[in-house]
Amino acid sequence: MTTNLLDFDLQGLVAYCEQLGEKRFRATQLFRWIHQRGAKDFDQMTDLAKSLREKLQREAEIRPLPVITQHESRDGTIKWLFDVGDGNAVESVFIPEDDRGTLCVSSQAGCAVGCRFCSTGHQGFSRNLSTGEILAQLWFAEHFLRQHLKTDTRVITNVVMMGMGEPLQNYSALVPALRAMLDDHGYGLSRRRVTVSTSGVVPMMDRLSQDCAVALAVSLHAPNDPLRDNLVPLNKKYPLQELLQACQRYLEFAPRDFITFEYCMLDGVNDQPEHAKQLVEQIRSYGNGKPWCKLNLIPFNPFPASGLLRSSNERVAAFAKYLSDAGIVTTVRKTRGDDIDAACGQLAGDVKDRTRAAERMAKQRTIVLKPVAG
Repeated sequence: MTTNLLDFDLQGLVAYCEQLGEKRFRATQLFRWIHQRGAKDFDQMTDLAKSLREKLQREAEIRPLPVITQHESRDGTIKWLFDVGDGNAVESVFIPEDDRGTLCVSSQAGCAVGCRFCSTGHQGFSRNLSTGEILAQLWFAEHFLRQHLKTDTRVITNVVMMGMGEPLQNYSALVPALRAMLDDHGYGLSRRRVTVSTSGVVPMMDRLSQDCAVALAVSLHAPNDPLRDNLVPLNKKYPLQELLQACQRYLEFAPRDFITFEYCMLDGVNDQPEHAKQLVEQIRSYGNGKPWCKLNLIPFNPFPASGLLRSSNERVAAFAKYLSDAGIVTTVRKTRGDDIDAACGQLAGDVKDRTRAAERMAKQRTIVLKPVAG
C-alpha cells in the first residue's frame, strides 16, 4: 500500500523524505502544497524536482476521506459524514461565526467512554482514527470551504477536538495531527485556537501538557463523584479530585490562563441549586482564590436512548446566575446545527448503519459536492 502523506506532521514528513534520499527543504515544500494549497496531485507541485514527483507518484498519496453526505443548517452550520471503511463513518461540523470559523473534528469511530447524555457513546466504539484520518477532515473542510465561499484566505480559524470519540484515548494519532494544525507551514493555527476536549483521561492530560499544550476543555457535567460516576463512567477511574488536580497542573503549560469546563444541563439530574452550590465549592477549593476556569453550560440535545431531558431555560439561567454571582465566568452555549443533528452530543448515533444514516439525511437539505481543487 502506498504511504498516506496526511499521516505525517512536518517532522514525520522530513523523515519520510530522507528515506527517499531527499533534503529537508523538500519536505517543507511538500507540506505546504498539501496543507496550505490543498493539492493532492503531485504533478501540480511544480517547484518539486521531477525525480521526486515521480517517486511520490509511485510510493505515496494524499488520501482524502470519501464524503457520504453533507448538510447545511439554517444557521450556516455544515456537517459532513465521512467514510472511514469497514462500515464505519465519522462526522465533522463547521460552525461559522462573525469573527471565526470553527471546525469540530472527530478522533475515533464511536466512543468507549459511554457518557449517558452523548448519542455517540450509545453507538459504541469501533476504532481509533489514524493521524491522516483526523487531518483529512480539516484538509477537506478548509479547501472545500475556500472553493465554496470563493476565497483564497483561510476559512477555518479554530479547531475543536470535540467530535466523535475521546481524543486522549487516541493519543499517538492525535499529537501529530495537532502539530500539523499548529505548524506555520501547515494550517498555522494558534495554540489558543486549537482545543482538545476530554472526559478526564488524567495521565494523558499530563502528557499533552508536555508534548503539545493546546487549549483544554474538560467534560465535567457533575459537581460530585457519585453523580459524575453515573453520567461519565470514566470518573470511576479518575475521580474529581484527581481530575481537578490534573487541570491545575495543565494550567502551568496551557496557552490560556483558564480551563474550560463543559457542563451539560440535564433536567432534574445535575441542574438543581445544590448542584450549583457544590460546583462553586469544588472550583473554589483550587486556584488559590484566583479565577482559573470558565464554565460552559450546554443545553442537552435529547435522544430516545438517553432517558434524559433538557433543563428548562429558566433553570439554566438560574444556574448560570448563581455561578456568575460567585465570580465564575459562565456562558450558555448557543445551540448550533440542531436541525441537522450537528449540535453538541448529537453526532452519529447511527452512523455505523450507513445506509440508514444516508436515508435519514437525504430528507434534509443537501449541498451538491464539488471537487476540491487539486
